Amino acid sequence: MRVVYLLIGRGQDPFITIPRQASQRSTDTAQRILDVAERLVQERGFNAFSYAHVAGEVGITTASLHYHFPGKDQLGRALVDRYTQRFGEALDAIESNQPTAPERLSAYADLYAETFSTDRMCLCGMLAADFQTLAEPVRDAVVAFFDDNERWLTLVLADGRDEGTLRFDGPASATARMLIGSLEGALLIARPYADPERFRSAAALLLSNVTVPAA
Repeated sequence: MRVVYLLIGRGQDPFITIPRQASQRSTDTAQRILDVAERLVQERGFNAFSYAHVAGEVGITTASLHYHFPGKDQLGRALVDRYTQRFGEALDAIESNQPTAPERLSAYADLYAETFSTDRMCLCGMLAADFQTLAEPVRDAVVAFFDDNERWLTLVLADGRDEGTLRFDGPASATARMLIGSLEGALLIARPYADPERFRSAAALLLSNVTVPAA
């Protein structure tokens, strides 16, 4: 919901007035809802929680939750949009802080490892498991997330091969898809063991296969 503030001059009657403090409370509540729902999806999956679960943890009524997100489909889309934005910001930070392609790939894998270290899974990986039951707008957002990651990895891989620090056969886009699928799969297989090191070792081996050893 977009909130518009109107500057009302003296003697003018407002069409709509929304107190700034009330608007801030509404924004804070929406963020708390998203925080709780995100954790529940990452721990249980999209179909394994209800609005009652979220409302109970946030400390609001289900009616209040519906005010912010009229249905679970809207909530799901908001979750993916926020997650995609944050992931994109993390990728921008990697580009700024990691100068070489191998370092960027390692930092990318660390994003998954850090999530797993908090007993959570990749949000969009969990949603992909429920894909057939998701509403089309949520499906579209999940696909867009993976497309964004594929494009970013494709550029990193292509740059690394041009620089001589990475090696792989075929188009960079195919290797990008392989990396995403392998990292998501490694998370899934490591989950029953509750062992972050199991994921890290798998990711390290995966990246070593596309990295040119240092001379």
